[in-house]
Amino acid sequence: MLIAQLSDPHLRPAGRLYQRLVDSNALFAQAVAQLRTLVPAPDLVLLTGDVVEEGTAEDYAFARTLLAQLPAPLLVLPGNHDARAAFRAAFADHAHLPAQGSLHFAVDHGPLRIVGLDVTVPGEHHGVVDEAAAGWLEATLAAAPERPTLLMMHQPPIRSGISCIDAYRCFGEVRLAAVIARHPQVERVLCGHVHRAMQARFGGTLLMTAPSTCTAIGLRLDTGEEEGVSFLEPPAFLLHRWSAEEGLVTHHVPIGRFPGPLPFF
Repeated sequence: MLIAQLSDPHLRPAGRLYQRLVDSNALFAQAVAQLRTLVPAPDLVLLTGDVVEEGTAEDYAFARTLLAQLPAPLLVLPGNHDARAAFRAAFADHAHLPAQGSLHFAVDHGPLRIVGLDVTVPGEHHGVVDEAAAGWLEATLAAAPERPTLLMMHQPPIRSGISCIDAYRCFGEVRLAAVIARHPQVERVLCGHVHRAMQARFGGTLLMTAPSTCTAIGLRLDTGEEEGVSFLEPPAFLLHRWSAEEGLVTHHVPIGRFPGPLPFF
């Protein structure tokens, strides 16, 4: 089973640029086009937040035209740039999303269970796992202890070492780690938000962040700089391959055309 993870496209209405500089729509369209060339095709696409930049109905209307080109079913949850009410309205046809409250969900797909934990705080850039979210996650994981599970979030509950983004991480990390540690079926915690690929141990499992299909946040480690910068690094997505024999193996896939194939390996 193949699961593609896209993140942080920051889509805009047709003809508008992200931060007035970058054509995030064109970059995302390239990502979708590349997904459509994969053999075998992905069975499922996960989108870990910041679907659009400003959270307007106009943003989402155009985003849906791009998302309609995906080659597999989509599971999506909001990020800090998404507006919960507009997001819910835009994805009203996604039956797994609740009609009110936080946009947590749990979906069984093939041999896996995908759990989405909405940690966004309306009007803020950081995330929080409060007692209510932790209680929901505890009950949800306890309901299917034998099924391998992927947990989707937007903000990662770890420090990256990049000061400007760590201020906007997911808080309540000790509470979250304790829940996950009680449920060893959680194969991965999959996040976005930092516009970079990272991995770390968390709650007894592996946490990974997907790069953005748009810009990359500058890799300024432990500088203490509060103002962030971004770069037009090669965009990418993650491709997670599940098999009963090997478990989950993750590939980092650059988006674009590159020289090759070459007659060696």
